[in-house]
Amino acid sequence: MEAYQREFLDFLVRSEVLSFGDFTTKSGRKSPWFVNTGRFRTGAQLDRLGRFYAAAILEHLGADFDVLFGPAYKGIPLAVATAIALERDHGKSVGVAFNRKEAKDHGEGGSLVGHVPAAGERVLIVEDVTTAGTSIRETVPLLRAAATVELAGLCVAVDRGERGPDGGEVTALEGIGREFGMPCFAIVTVHDVLEHLHGRELDGRVVLDDAARARIEAHLAEHGLPRA
Repeated sequence: MEAYQREFLDFLVRSEVLSFGDFTTKSGRKSPWFVNTGRFRTGAQLDRLGRFYAAAILEHLGADFDVLFGPAYKGIPLAVATAIALERDHGKSVGVAFNRKEAKDHGEGGSLVGHVPAAGERVLIVEDVTTAGTSIRETVPLLRAAATVELAGLCVAVDRGERGPDGGEVTALEGIGREFGMPCFAIVTVHDVLEHLHGRELDGRVVLDDAARARIEAHLAEHGLPRA
């Protein structure tokens, strides 16, 4: 695990974005842990968040893309924060786009806002967490309807390491990559969460104790795949 990944996990906990308890994910699956990037609520947090996304993107993909696309709603601030970090810290200027949940029928109209992708441009999608892949399956047709774009990849904050809704032999994130022929990667994975946070004291409390870790491991035994 790289230093920025360890810092990112601490950042998630301190921002109350990563939580342990009893939750229900967007797919309807019960989970003993949860990631809610909607809890990022200050300029300082978004500034740091963009730096982490930028670091992961450059590590896994490099700079071979032209546009960042953030699916509405949570993907919008992720795309904006990441684009700012790429420009400020790495000299990489990219277009930023996102979609409306409902197409606008007045003014400029349409479903896309910001940089409308052009033919041949490589588009990188940024998301928070992919469990069932629903938002990506909604996003790709929007992009392809705008122009003949290339899908540069998908970057998420955390890979939950769970099978997709079809229960196949790959994780949901890997399944999205195979379905759309693009690299998919995360800043951190559930295994990084367990490795870095288990038994570790942060700001005077143990973030992930033995019982919480056991619950996550049981959840992975049922819904996940062995670590590669």
